Amino acid sequence: MALSILDLIKSQVTAQTANVQIPAESKNTVLNGLTDSIFGSLTQTVAKPGGVDMVKSLLTGKTSAAASPITALAGNLFSNNILKKLNLGSALGGALSGIIPTIMGKLSGILKDQDGDGDVDFADILLTLKGGGKAAATKTGGGLLGGILGKVLGGTR
Repeated sequence: MALSILDLIKSQVTAQTANVQIPAESKNTVLNGLTDSIFGSLTQTVAKPGGVDMVKSLLTGKTSAAASPITALAGNLFSNNILKKLNLGSALGGALSGIIPTIMGKLSGILKDQDGDGDVDFADILLTLKGGGKAAATKTGGGLLGGILGKVLGGTR
């Protein structure tokens, strides 16, 4: 089965932090915090007016991850929810925050025409978020993010 977007985020967080010296007692909090911050920035953006188009633009690669307000939001969420609580120091905090654009860049281009209709539309977004085939778009719709998309776009949820 294909990976969901959350699985992709988790794998990228793990890969991008592999060479960062994170204290053992903080490692799970940092990894989960990065994952939650990135996924949270996507879900919060989707729920805003014009947010679906912003997410679509980022995930199709039309918007640079470094310049995306979604990336900036992920950085703010991580800083406010994780770094301020852990007090890891400015060097480590900066290194961890600095990998967020890289991770977001790895998500760029994952959204493609998956249902074969010639464009990237709601069904393609659901297929990408769910990580499944065409049937996945008509079922659970990608969990939380898919549910928000369904409500925003008037889907079947």
